[in-house]
Amino acid sequence: MTAAVRGWASRLDPLAVRVLSGVLLAALVGGLLAAGRPGVYALALAIGGLAVWEFRGLSDRMGYRAPSWLLYPLGLVLALSGTLLNAVPLELVLSIALIAGLSVFLVLPGRREGLGRWAMGLAGAVYIGMPFNYYLRLYDEAHRAPGVAWVAMVVLTVVVSDASALLAGMWLGRHPFFPAISPKKTVEGALAGLLCSVTVMVAGGMLLLGLPIWHAAVLGLLIGVTAQAGDLVESQMKRLARVKDSSNLIPGHGGVLDRLDSALFPPIVVFLYASYLHLL
Repeated sequence: MTAAVRGWASRLDPLAVRVLSGVLLAALVGGLLAAGRPGVYALALAIGGLAVWEFRGLSDRMGYRAPSWLLYPLGLVLALSGTLLNAVPLELVLSIALIAGLSVFLVLPGRREGLGRWAMGLAGAVYIGMPFNYYLRLYDEAHRAPGVAWVAMVVLTVVVSDASALLAGMWLGRHPFFPAISPKKTVEGALAGLLCSVTVMVAGGMLLLGLPIWHAAVLGLLIGVTAQAGDLVESQMKRLARVKDSSNLIPGHGGVLDRLDSALFPPIVVFLYASYLHLL
C-alpha cells in the first residue's frame, strides 16, 4: 500500500502537489486558529520549532552550526517572553545567553569556531523567536478588535503581497531587484507587492480592525516593505548555504522557512506601530 501511494504521488503534477499540500496546510492552520488561545499557541510552537530546526540545518551549511542547547531554549523563551513568560525579565535571559553561552565555548572542542557558533545560535533564536513573540502579543493584547483578526490580517496581507509580487514579476518584470540575492525578483514585482499590500490592509483594516484609512495604509506599507525584506534575508541565507530550499517538509513548497520568511518581520512593525499609537 505504501509503495502504491508513493507511486501515485510521484505521478502527480507538481502544481497539483503544491496546491494540495497548501490546502491541507491552510486547513490545519485554520483549525488551530479556530480552537482559540490553546490552538494559537500550539500552532506558534509547532511552526516556530520547525523553523528553528530548519535554521539549524542552514547554519551548518553556512559554516557555523548553531548549538541546539542555545538555539532551541533561547528561541522558545524569546517567543513566549511577552506572553506566557512575561514575568521572566528579557534582559536576564539575554545576559545568561551572553555570559553562559560564550563561557561554554571556552571549554568545548573546536574553540576556533566557538564565537561563530554562539553568534549563529543567538541570531537564529532572535530571528525566529521574536516574530512569534509579536504575533502572540498581537493575539493577546488587542482589545478594539479580536486578536485573531489582527494576526489574520497580517498574514493575509503578506500572502497577497507575495503572490502579487510573483505574478507581476512574471508578467511585467523587466528590471532586476537585488539580482545578487534573488535573480528572479524584479522592481515591477516589488512595487506590485507594495501596492497590493496597502490595498488589502486598507480594506481589511477598516472593515475588520476598525482602523482609520491613513493608519491602515501606513500599516500596509510597513507590511509590504518588511515582507520583502524578510524574503530577501532568507534568500541570502539559502544562497550562503548553497541550497534551494530550507528543507523538504512541505511537498511542492520546500520548507517552513521558505513559506514563513516574508511573514517574520511584519508582526514586529505592526505591533510597535499599533501599540505606540494605541490602535490595539
